[in-house]
Amino acid sequence: MTLLVADRISKSFGGVRALNNVSFSVAEGEIVGLMGANGAGKTTLFSVIAGHNRPDIGEVSFDGVRINGLKPDRICRAGIARTFQIVRPFRGLTTLENVATAARFGARPAEKLAEANERALLILEEVGLLDVAHQPAAALTLASQKKLEVAKALATAPRLLLLDEVMAGLTPTEVRAMMTMVLEIRERYGLTLLVIEHVMRALMELSRHIVVLHHGEKIAEGSPAEIADNLDVQAAYLGGGPSAAGAAGT
Repeated sequence: MTLLVADRISKSFGGVRALNNVSFSVAEGEIVGLMGANGAGKTTLFSVIAGHNRPDIGEVSFDGVRINGLKPDRICRAGIARTFQIVRPFRGLTTLENVATAARFGARPAEKLAEANERALLILEEVGLLDVAHQPAAALTLASQKKLEVAKALATAPRLLLLDEVMAGLTPTEVRAMMTMVLEIRERYGLTLLVIEHVMRALMELSRHIVVLHHGEKIAEGSPAEIADNLDVQAAYLGGGPSAAGAAGT
């Protein structure tokens, strides 16, 4: 079953076209990678899906219902949660309080603090942060703050989880641990994942399907193997652009 559809999405900021006529879909239970260099439009696309930006043109639908134009809190309640590329903990709260706060919102909001804390503790155990539950979020390492981003999103009980560079800045060992954690929570919660990641090895290993953006336009989509062999993708990453790939193939 198709869970998310982005149909002809375009978005400009002033005179800068961040997205131009981007379309793709995500099936329920799928892991889809979103690939592209800095400035390709990936995070803007996440912001459009999550309701932080409205598209100028196009439509986003989730589980058959149009959601673009809705506020982020309503989209979250519908079952979409996102992490942020730059970690955003509530720095004055503990790790537990961060996740318990998130549990009061989303698709299944906890009505009582005790329920929120119970859900938060379970999630912290699952992401490997239980031992720092009572530490200030501001004191966590980068790797732990990345896990906290995931934990907060999980606490809103999503069906679709948007992961924005949760492995950026991590060591190879930390990247491998994060990949394992992501796959485990996907299995445990029955999640559908849309993943932005600059760690190419991780993106290729995690994703079953990849969409590639270049200067705000979709230039390719397919399996990891198909993307690796795609001339337009190779040219874009080498600086030649899609037209160079077309010329190379003639």
